[in-house]
Amino acid sequence: MKINEFFMKFAINKGSKMDWINLNKVEQLNEIDDKSLDKIQIIFKHSTRCSVSVFAKRILLKEYSEKIKANTDIYYLDLIEFREVSNAVAKHYNVVHESPQILVINNKNCTYNASHSDVSFKNIF
Repeated sequence: MKINEFFMKFAINKGSKMDWINLNKVEQLNEIDDKSLDKIQIIFKHSTRCSVSVFAKRILLKEYSEKIKANTDIYYLDLIEFREVSNAVAKHYNVVHESPQILVINNKNCTYNASHSDVSFKNIF
């Protein structure tokens, strides 16, 4: 078994389901900004090639709750497949690109961002 396959099997939390919105177009950033005036928007930048990113995703899945679902929209960005979008996110919100990374968008601004082991809903709420 390849090491990446091992991490993937270990990191998948089969009991959790998150209502991700796929972020795959630069134009969606304007939509996120507009929606952030009424509801917190969260962007999770995920690298499908990184074991740290896989574990960060697992933490988010474990922490996901009805309260989070009701109060936020959560965007999932596969930064390997959509590198241009990932670069646009960093520029648009004036943050350093990292992976994994979570950004909180409120009133059209990134009010919080974290990476690596700090990716967690508990750190946000």
